[in-house]
Amino acid sequence: MSIRALFIDMDGTLLTSSNEVSKRNAEAITRLINQGTKVFLATGRHYEITVPYHSLLGLKTPMICLNGASIYEGFTGRIAQMNPVTLDEANFHRVTNENACDVIVHTADGLYCNRVRKEIDVWTKESRIPPKYIGDLRNADYRNVLKYNVRTGRHGSHLSHLFRDEADVIDWQDGFEIMAPGISKWAGIQVLIRAFGINPEETAAIGDGPNDIQMLRNAGISAAMANAGPEVKMAADVVTGHHEQDGLAEFIERYLVRSYAI
Repeated sequence: MSIRALFIDMDGTLLTSSNEVSKRNAEAITRLINQGTKVFLATGRHYEITVPYHSLLGLKTPMICLNGASIYEGFTGRIAQMNPVTLDEANFHRVTNENACDVIVHTADGLYCNRVRKEIDVWTKESRIPPKYIGDLRNADYRNVLKYNVRTGRHGSHLSHLFRDEADVIDWQDGFEIMAPGISKWAGIQVLIRAFGINPEETAAIGDGPNDIQMLRNAGISAAMANAGPEVKMAADVVTGHHEQDGLAEFIERYLVRSYAI
């Protein structure tokens, strides 16, 4: 069966460490689109730092952002679906403040953070939109939270387990993310492929992080980047090259363009 849709993670997959799209990756995506395959971005990033790359690649498809917590229309940028997460805020802020965590709160209206990190500066440069608020988050007036990003500085922090009864949690090497129950990139993909009349077995997915595992397990064909961790590689059908060495293009050229051209 032909692959009709490819879902691409951004950081560590589409982008180099300097947040650039290589010429080979861009050309492979264009070739795939010209063959009739729909290409989507499926990222943990928020919309404002996703859309510049969406435009750069000439994509018209909807964008899956914040690990599936929000989906944006490709042409208008309007939010098509939003899945806020509800936590016991008093407990959340007590835990994160007592443990001196860096916290980023992604909302439908923008970013709120307790302090500026290097990535906040990078995101502001990319989007030209600064955070809505920087400081003690207990004093911030935010609503419609789509994702909490908690940086503890280590993997498998015991803190992440404190929120698993309320939400879905993804552990990273330096902390964890919190989303609404049942929210994932794959859940967002299911929404889109139903709308486009595409079957799960007609999808391809590629990524490198823990937030990509569900879509890698469920897509018709999937690839993990060489820079991915062992658990991510185990979830994928194949392992492609490093994100600094056009691993995305390698996957497209080897598995998608050739199979689609048969």
